[in-house]
Amino acid sequence: MSKPPTRPLTLRDVSEASGVSEMTVSRVLRNRGDVSEATRLKVLSAAKRMGYVPNKIAGALASQRVNLVAVIIPSMSNMVFPEVMTGISRVLETSPLQPVVGITDYLPEKEEKVLYEMLSWRPSGVIIAGLEHSDPSRAMLQAAGIPVVEIMDTDGSPIDAAVGISHRRAGREMGRAILRAGYRKIGFLGTRLGADHRARKRFEGFTEALAKNGIEIADTEFYSEGSALAKGREMTQSILARRPDLDCLYYSNDIVGAGGLLWMIEQGYDIPNKIGLAGFNDVSLLQGLPCKLATMDSCRTEIGRRAAEIILAHAENSDAPSAGKVELTPTINFGDTLRLS
Repeated sequence: MSKPPTRPLTLRDVSEASGVSEMTVSRVLRNRGDVSEATRLKVLSAAKRMGYVPNKIAGALASQRVNLVAVIIPSMSNMVFPEVMTGISRVLETSPLQPVVGITDYLPEKEEKVLYEMLSWRPSGVIIAGLEHSDPSRAMLQAAGIPVVEIMDTDGSPIDAAVGISHRRAGREMGRAILRAGYRKIGFLGTRLGADHRARKRFEGFTEALAKNGIEIADTEFYSEGSALAKGREMTQSILARRPDLDCLYYSNDIVGAGGLLWMIEQGYDIPNKIGLAGFNDVSLLQGLPCKLATMDSCRTEIGRRAAEIILAHAENSDAPSAGKVELTPTINFGDTLRLS
């Protein structure tokens, strides 16, 4: 087995391997200047064979930017964000820009740290989840001098641009749909609403829709750790032990909703006639359940795509105007767990 090189490869190494000057190698690797196709292929073949990766720090010193896009999200274990990343990657994969991901775990202090480290590399743009940030994070984003796209939410004022849905509107629409289906004794089950701003806004919109029709939430059940099927089963059993008269359960996301659905099927509940269920996110992984959970699409892939397009447009034209607020429209999928109104 050959030993790895004891120093990083340089332009000179590629020059010697390909038999052309360092200047020509540089022009080929930067896709600049008049170089014959034969020479270009010779240089690229040598660089690929050697495993040479250009050092872009020197170029960044001149331009004050590197071709990185900082993507800052709360979690990769939450099934929502891999789909957002898919949308981002599909747009950027044919461009010079490369997404680099930072995880915050829904912690403002961790978001500050991740943002500080990423901005120190002078990326070409930032895509960051949510509109709520600590004062230090907001100050860094405002002073960065690069396009900033806040994603997932439009209920608020963006620093630069925002792409997402109105979670208050999403909650209101699901509340109205549940009432139209004839349900009246409704329970809410989901994450504690302090850290998850988007779930809180959906809850606010949901309760607002109910209140306009003279209905109050009959009971609630909250959890503080990551979403899981087991958590949904546990919470559903707990709330129905307290309130067996509930005729509908609204979950803050599909994963806990699916756990509740599976438990209720095992217990022989008459769904949706005697009790209805609804979640949020329209997670495709759950399509193999015995019946389809009613839910609402949160436009995840489209959000990633539109956010990346904004960053790319600015990279190609620094004078491009701000995109402002881009609000997408989610739709309800009634599945098998809500009566049709």
